[in-house]
Amino acid sequence: MGLFNRMKEPLFLKENDDAEKLLKQLRDLEPQLNPEGQVIIKQDIKCLEYGIIGEKNIAFELKNSHLPIYILHDIYLEDGELNAQIDYLVFTKKICFVIECKNLYGNIEITNNGDFIRSIDLGGKVKREGIYSPITQNQRHMELMKKLKTESKNNMLSKFVAGRYFEDFHKSVVVLANPKTVLNSKFASKEIKGKVIRADQLVTYIKDMYEKSKETAISDEKLLTWAKSFLVLHKNVERNYTAKYEPYRIGATVSDIEIKSQSYDEEKIIPIEETDIFKDLKAYRLEKSREEKIKPYYIYNDNQLKDLINKMPLCKEEMKKIAGFGEVKANKYGNDIFDILKKYYR
Repeated sequence: MGLFNRMKEPLFLKENDDAEKLLKQLRDLEPQLNPEGQVIIKQDIKCLEYGIIGEKNIAFELKNSHLPIYILHDIYLEDGELNAQIDYLVFTKKICFVIECKNLYGNIEITNNGDFIRSIDLGGKVKREGIYSPITQNQRHMELMKKLKTESKNNMLSKFVAGRYFEDFHKSVVVLANPKTVLNSKFASKEIKGKVIRADQLVTYIKDMYEKSKETAISDEKLLTWAKSFLVLHKNVERNYTAKYEPYRIGATVSDIEIKSQSYDEEKIIPIEETDIFKDLKAYRLEKSREEKIKPYYIYNDNQLKDLINKMPLCKEEMKKIAGFGEVKANKYGNDIFDILKKYYR
């Protein structure tokens, strides 16, 4: 069965407009904040706008691909303390592409060790900094997808098959959505080169990977069932995106802020240690400490973790204002932490 069958055009089974809604909320809220609050919210608006532009670039490519594919945008998966915010799942009749969108400014170099180095021109002076590997980040998404799909099977044989062949049918790809970004991957391994592309290469990449795949193409009906099997795993999480700005409202007092906080849940005040965002940041800290074979508090201690939640930085300059987060830590862990924090904005 070929790539083109009865289904002829791409179809979004889930599109997300939460980011647009949040952007409007922040813009409406900005005039109500004091000067300090306006500085913070302007930075958040800029980061959010940048992310929206990147994801729109990818959506444009997919919508104009003229491929028979199903697309899920902005899928949130959760299993205990593990979670993943996946930008796009693109289902073809042979492969599901797990897409991590990065709208990075500056130029990106991938070294022979697989490290990601970003170069930024600051008034004629080039600044180089390491960034957390989006390949590693997306691999964690894949691992959670595999876990959930395997556990959803009814018997040991089907669980074994689902786990054993998961990577044959699901492929990770990082898409650089900024058209001005120059990607230099000449020293990267062949495996890594095949996982990082520019947005304008996405459609060609999908076609090439499909044609090279030796898997048997499934029917239109099975394709839809496959896509829906991940759609039902998506968790809708209601979050208060604007609470962090309450202390900066014009005329706000300490008592006003306390009353507002209590009004969210008068019967039960949840300790910060029991919130989802605290658990997410704690789980990430544990995972990184095991990976680097160091104590978790070397990455950040509980007080610094709480400070991350209170200040919700989405840019490195904001992060470096938090005690314990200097240039090195911001460069090493910043992007990954930002991805966690962003889930509680949109």
